[in-house]
Amino acid sequence: MLTVKEALNTIKDAVNNSAVEKDDIALTQALGRVTAEDIISTTVVPHFSRSTMDGFAVIARDTFGASEGMPAFLEVKGEVLMGGTPPGDIASGETMKISTGGMLPNSADSALMLEHAEELDETMIAVYRPVAPGENVILKGEDLKEGEIILKKKHLLRPQDIGALAAAGVMKVNVYKVPKVAVISTGDELVSPQEEPLPGQIRDINSCALAAAAQSVGAIPLMYGIVKDEASYLMRAIERARKEASLILISGGSSVGIRDVTAKVIDELGNPGVLVHGISIRPGKPTIFGMVGSTPIFGLSGNPVSALVTFDLFVTPVILKQKGMASRELILPKIPAKISRNIPSSQGREDYIRVNLETDEKGQTWAVPVFGKSGLITTLVEAQGMVRISQNKEGIEKGEEVEVVLYS
Repeated sequence: MLTVKEALNTIKDAVNNSAVEKDDIALTQALGRVTAEDIISTTVVPHFSRSTMDGFAVIARDTFGASEGMPAFLEVKGEVLMGGTPPGDIASGETMKISTGGMLPNSADSALMLEHAEELDETMIAVYRPVAPGENVILKGEDLKEGEIILKKKHLLRPQDIGALAAAGVMKVNVYKVPKVAVISTGDELVSPQEEPLPGQIRDINSCALAAAAQSVGAIPLMYGIVKDEASYLMRAIERARKEASLILISGGSSVGIRDVTAKVIDELGNPGVLVHGISIRPGKPTIFGMVGSTPIFGLSGNPVSALVTFDLFVTPVILKQKGMASRELILPKIPAKISRNIPSSQGREDYIRVNLETDEKGQTWAVPVFGKSGLITTLVEAQGMVRISQNKEGIEKGEEVEVVLYS
């Protein structure tokens, strides 16, 4: 069996050269997508200098030394109307009334707030406070310059990024296509969730859970339903999925039982075949990873807890790679806590323990283990996060500082 690190490196190496498809889409549809190229401004933003306050457009040096006891006096030469250009320019000793967003006259370099001046009459104001050059204004090109990179390649687009692109007039964006993830469940004992199971049958939890997990990291799940524990049925399902999806998840059939055929089918479908079969981790030991041509295929445990833990660890990085995201964006929120009890572990294996978080009267955060077998989905429902026990440790002791990876 491989260690978690060895398995991750094997998976990374296998998918590193996989082609990632791109697409041009409308800016209004680009939220959550990843840029496939540097986006460069073809204009300046803003394209004119403007005020950020209601008040008066001024030449800053005309206000130096102004105070309540010794105001400066400026002649009002008109008003800048919103959406229009100034009715001329100002010279030293002159000003124009201006609203927030109004265009500055050419010679003005700052804006005096309305409350720091007094209108003595229609042609004269008293200035009671000085302003510095550039104060209360945004200058032409201050936000973006022509030829400047607005967003770099492999950037996850957020609402503020959409706004910046709109400011520069960018209405189409070249992005990586959203990965499509095929979800296949195997097992003669499975029935669909809407059916009432007979004795010996169980509802197919993993199809829904893994499809939701794929959605949570920005992929489109394609549901292929339940496949019997026979190689021919699974082979047909995978061959169909390869035509429609960029990644395939197979739930169940990943251990070494007589009915478990996933690894055999992957090997028979094409090179390079199975690259990982068995990882030193709990839960998730029987995890399979292989490639058929350029299509990554995972065989995950039929136990839902195991399937979801290994999805987070091994499948999520591949989906993010296919989305065009940099690995640093995989970082999950983590908080420090103290473990509430002794937890044994076997050296040479990574353990992932589900935990809840509690805070005592002293403000100390405690990680309280949620115990249960990997077939019990409610242990994940009850848990707020998980704690990793490294393969070099034989457990953690009560009161030991741990790092809790929070579930989103």
